[in-house]
Amino acid sequence: MGNRALPERRGIYKNFVVDSSRWDEFVPREGDIIISTPPKAGTTWTQMICALLIFQTADFGKRLSDFTPWVDLKTVPIDEVLATYAAQTHRRFIKTHTPLDGLPYFAQARYVVVGRDPRDAFLSMDNHRKNTSPEFMKLIAKNSGAGAERADAAPTSAAPPQAPDLRAQFRDWIVAEGAGEGAFNPNTSSVLHHLASFWAFRDLPNIFFLHYADMKRDLAGEMTRLARYLDIDVPADVMPALVEAAGFEQMKRNADTLAPNAHKGIWRENARFFNKGEIGQWKSLLGEEELRIYRDVMDRFDPEFVRWIEGGRHA
Repeated sequence: MGNRALPERRGIYKNFVVDSSRWDEFVPREGDIIISTPPKAGTTWTQMICALLIFQTADFGKRLSDFTPWVDLKTVPIDEVLATYAAQTHRRFIKTHTPLDGLPYFAQARYVVVGRDPRDAFLSMDNHRKNTSPEFMKLIAKNSGAGAERADAAPTSAAPPQAPDLRAQFRDWIVAEGAGEGAFNPNTSSVLHHLASFWAFRDLPNIFFLHYADMKRDLAGEMTRLARYLDIDVPADVMPALVEAAGFEQMKRNADTLAPNAHKGIWRENARFFNKGEIGQWKSLLGEEELRIYRDVMDRFDPEFVRWIEGGRHA
């Protein structure tokens, strides 16, 4: 990569739910695929696509999250997560919601970054919070070293208190802080910080960008583009079945094996994890005041970056 500047780890992202220092003992391999996305940007979708490209079948024989546990999440002890990845003999694909400045940088890995219009991500996160069962926080408390009594007394949600209506929640979400070192909050600030941390290194050959809108418009084309980046050859007669398996409705039908850790009872409804999967949902919700505040925030960033965040490669 010559004299090109390389990413540096600048801090740890840590709260009750996640701890990015769990990456400290991770041992990379040549060709590892590290999927790094803000929450509700298409993470599970991208994990599924990578699995399909690697195995070239939709019959995995395991739950999706068994292949690709979220390294930072404290629902499973880190020793178990690392053992899972160490035992894998296939090409590994690894999930994280940590920005690039909180990750160790591995030149031999391939990074896949996924963006989504923050306004749609907000609505998806609202559904996500409502669909999360109290069992999720109990698992985190248990695996953070809390005893059974403390685990039973764990908070029922990782989210801060919410305003009474969605428009008010959106206004709070837009202006909330918390993207800096030591924080992990799924608000606009953290979404933009996450994507900007990779955007600054977009010219590196091992950093690749997908966008939710592009995947919705042309799933076959984006899967082909990703396969090319990953140096995976997919026979022409095999790809149509893989694209079908990666479709939103098909994944929703298979939510019991595809929703993250669905077997642990952390979702009220597994199928609801795959909610609507639409582009532009925000248009039926947000008013002039919300859009004004949103635009004030987005105007602080490079216009090319904003165009991509809101609409993908073809915006």
